[in-house]
Amino acid sequence: MTVRVLVVDDSLFYRRRVIDALNAEDGIQVVGEAGNGQAALEKVKELEPDVITMDVNMPVMDGVTAVRRIMAMRPTPVLMFSSLTTQGARETLDALEAGALDFLPKQLEQVYADRREALNQLCKRVLWLSKKGAHWRAPAAAPSPVRPSVHPSETRPRPAVHDRLAHGIKLVLIGTSTGGPAAVQKLLTELPDNYPVPMLIVQHMPGPFTAAFADRMNKLCRCTVKEAAAGDRLAHGMVLIAPGGKQTVLRARGDGIFVEINESDPSDIYKPSVDVTFLSAAEVIGGGVLGVILTGMGADGREGACRLKARHSRIWVQDEASSVIFGMPKAVIDAGHADQVMSIDRIASQLAILA
Repeated sequence: MTVRVLVVDDSLFYRRRVIDALNAEDGIQVVGEAGNGQAALEKVKELEPDVITMDVNMPVMDGVTAVRRIMAMRPTPVLMFSSLTTQGARETLDALEAGALDFLPKQLEQVYADRREALNQLCKRVLWLSKKGAHWRAPAAAPSPVRPSVHPSETRPRPAVHDRLAHGIKLVLIGTSTGGPAAVQKLLTELPDNYPVPMLIVQHMPGPFTAAFADRMNKLCRCTVKEAAAGDRLAHGMVLIAPGGKQTVLRARGDGIFVEINESDPSDIYKPSVDVTFLSAAEVIGGGVLGVILTGMGADGREGACRLKARHSRIWVQDEASSVIFGMPKAVIDAGHADQVMSIDRIASQLAILA
């Protein structure tokens, strides 16, 4: 089956570059192009593409507004292109909240080792997103970025601290990629402000994006969320997000466990890598970790989950139905490392129970 793609960008040069790359891939056909969001809406109605690539900044109608309108009119998997800037990160996160499923930097060579790998990644993303097909539905509207005064979890009776810690969990580790921002938001907005277990999240994102993502989650959630920095100590009530473009590991020192941030190797595929962080947690904490693998393309997290399981930690994975891309969870399941396979709603409710 050929994947039919609509390419939307106000730059004719960039459109041609994307169109040529996609048309050169077996199984992909570009069926149309548009120079702004308004024109894209008309093309979506006319062509009914399987996947849309969308620029963020365009005249007449910007990409975020276009995504929102497309989701209301004819939900279609959208891959955003954005600049590697703080402003570009915020705009891309807006697009993901509006319903876009994934993003790539416009200057692909800034992230991938060479032009061939960059274009290969573009085609792989389009093919993966097309698999959502008729099974995909537009996400519900995101809540406004204001901390709620009363959290739903606080309306139920809550066990004493010593009972809560009897779960034996010293750290919740979460690894995710494509579709991760929406999934992580679902999990974090369920947590109270005094969550008794430290949490560290590894989300595949480039450098400028993780700080913006952490800031957005901090505004939405009752718990404190921040981008991890060297020397941060794991503490209850604190959610750390691994910085993009680097590798985050854990080190035991004195009476605590601390974050260490390392420069990534040029050969590293993922920066940050779920495996790198999970492997370090297995060495430092051993059996006291709850590892959670959410939606994402590829197999990052499989080896880390294997090591954690060998140390008697527990592994949860997101199910196929609620995943944008089932690659990462499936890799862990196929390797026999998953203790539980659950929907994102179920994972959120089970994590909240720890409180």
